Amino acid sequence: MRLRIILLVVAASSLVLVSFLVPLALVLRTLAADRAVSSATVQAQSMTTLVATLPTSSLRLAVTQVNAQGKGAPVTVFLPDGTVLGAPASRSAGVRLAQGGRSFTTVTPGGVEVLVAVQGLPGGTAPGGTAAPGGTAPGSETAPGGTAVIRTFVPEAELRHGVARAWLLLGCVGLGLLALSVAVADQLARSLVRPLAGVAQASDRLATGDLSARAELAGPPEVRRAGAGLNRLALRIGELLAHERETVADLSHRLRTPMTALRIDAESLRDHAERTQVLSDLDALERTVDEVIRVARRPTRRGTVEACDAAAVVAERAAFWLPLAEDTDRAMTIELASGELPVRVAGEDLAACMDILLENVFAHTPDGAALAVRLSRRAAGGAWLVVADDGPGFPGADPTERGHSSDGSTGLGLDIARRIAESSGGTLTIGRSASGGGSVTVGLGPLTGPADGTRRHRRTRGGPPAYPYASAGPASSFWLDGE
Repeated sequence: MRLRIILLVVAASSLVLVSFLVPLALVLRTLAADRAVSSATVQAQSMTTLVATLPTSSLRLAVTQVNAQGKGAPVTVFLPDGTVLGAPASRSAGVRLAQGGRSFTTVTPGGVEVLVAVQGLPGGTAPGGTAAPGGTAPGSETAPGGTAVIRTFVPEAELRHGVARAWLLLGCVGLGLLALSVAVADQLARSLVRPLAGVAQASDRLATGDLSARAELAGPPEVRRAGAGLNRLALRIGELLAHERETVADLSHRLRTPMTALRIDAESLRDHAERTQVLSDLDALERTVDEVIRVARRPTRRGTVEACDAAAVVAERAAFWLPLAEDTDRAMTIELASGELPVRVAGEDLAACMDILLENVFAHTPDGAALAVRLSRRAAGGAWLVVADDGPGFPGADPTERGHSSDGSTGLGLDIARRIAESSGGTLTIGRSASGGGSVTVGLGPLTGPADGTRRHRRTRGGPPAYPYASAGPASSFWLDGE
């Protein structure tokens, strides 16, 4: 925006300067030519009295002195008897025309010719048909009507004398004015762009989760109004999030009452093993509720990167669900990539994602339906987590739509898993397994930088992935069968 404002001002200023300076430059050139021609005309007219009164010898001397001074255009006098005095010059067509009694200025090659006619000079013929010296013969009759022509020539250089310097001065003035307009436009653009940049920076910080970001109220009224609106929005978002966190914490705390009743009922059980198992499950449930309350009231953390070893978390959760697979006669296949597999997601979130995916398999497939868990490396970093089963598959509607469920569940599980994947920079894809059942593929994003002791690899063009997937054979891949 700043550059556009400056370019707009430069364009407008350039048009104004061109429309003003070009005519002025032409006028200056015309004035210089008129000044030179006027000076030559005055010089020629000042010679008319001398030409009309002085004899030829004296006139020759006067013309020579005028030309010797070098202050004006060279003067040439054409007398009626054909005598030429002063600067050498040919008797041009203009001179012959001026001998008819006309004074005028004409343009010739190389300059301008100023011709002044002086009439009434003696120009008769001496007795015997010869012209008398000085135009008359002693005692002879004067022949009236003789016309002398005073010629001054202004060369082209004299016509343009000082024009180049005037044009250079005009150009410098134009460039100075243009630079001044650029400086003013830059200050104007700064006064507009700087407050807008502050508003944009505050909005970017809000987008990253920094609810304390506020825009500085500066600049024009419209920009201040936009900044004030953004600040009110940030304040309202913070209030809504705080209210939501407190509501979640309060709802979670309300679960303590029914859990206390369950604990009393569990302690009244006579079977010691059954009582121990139920109390253990209640302890786990209480810890989960406590964690929900703690997370709900914990402020949002900014500037930290959540990370975990996906291989360790997936192996731990798969081992947790393996006994249930054995109890329901399910063949459970687990294949993990070798070594550590760092991903951009918290270990608790990845564990929750695994529990959601496996719980869906056990809840929505019949007993005996096999399932497989596969964890492999992504070529661009991160990991692929695939949970597939031999059940009936997913219905036609999008199962990741929040609140949608066709089997009486809350419809939140896959939506939570999808948000966990997307928060890490990955994706969640629903499809079908090779046997026709359901398949969920979760892409987990990589860390922003290489993990300690590891190196990021990239897929080579036309070649295999940097971390090829091995379905069998490596020491880190193992097969667990619940049958």
